Amino acid sequence: MNRIMRLLRGRPSTTESTVALWAKSLLNGLLFFGVFMVALPWIPHRLLPAVLPLPPTLRTLGGGALFVVGLGVWIACLDAFSRRGRGTPAPIDAPRHLVVDGLHGVIRNPLIAGEMMVIWGEALWFSSLGFLGYAVLMTLFAQWVVVRVEEVELRERFGAAYESYCKRVPRWIPRFGRSARGNP
Repeated sequence: MNRIMRLLRGRPSTTESTVALWAKSLLNGLLFFGVFMVALPWIPHRLLPAVLPLPPTLRTLGGGALFVVGLGVWIACLDAFSRRGRGTPAPIDAPRHLVVDGLHGVIRNPLIAGEMMVIWGEALWFSSLGFLGYAVLMTLFAQWVVVRVEEVELRERFGAAYESYCKRVPRWIPRFGRSARGNP
């Protein structure tokens, strides 16, 4: 388990070129997308193909909207990591700077939230019991990785700046209104 935790921990990127960071982010993203959003969900979908009785409109419009919005969030986060964070989403080439603005100023984990939106969009679209199970398991796994690995590592790397960020910005659910601006 310690070996896996070490692999998941971030090492700051040494790449200087924004173009190279974008290329690395896209490569990492395409591999991640291919594995976690295409190949792996297909297995439970084929093993448990029972179709859930969801209205066709919810399946197509809801699933499609979640997928498209999640993909957009994911791409925006790749850009933020490459340009402002000076790194990639890959733990072996992690951002050197803490990204706290843009979507990261609304929730602390917009990249993972975007990925979960894509997976839940697929789950709605295909409406299979297998896809639903995969979406639930990936959501729980994402929460575990964020709390047990990512936040621990970011506290070690960025210290007080990350602690302050955690106090201002919620992990998953955005705050709206006065509390979002730091007012009671």
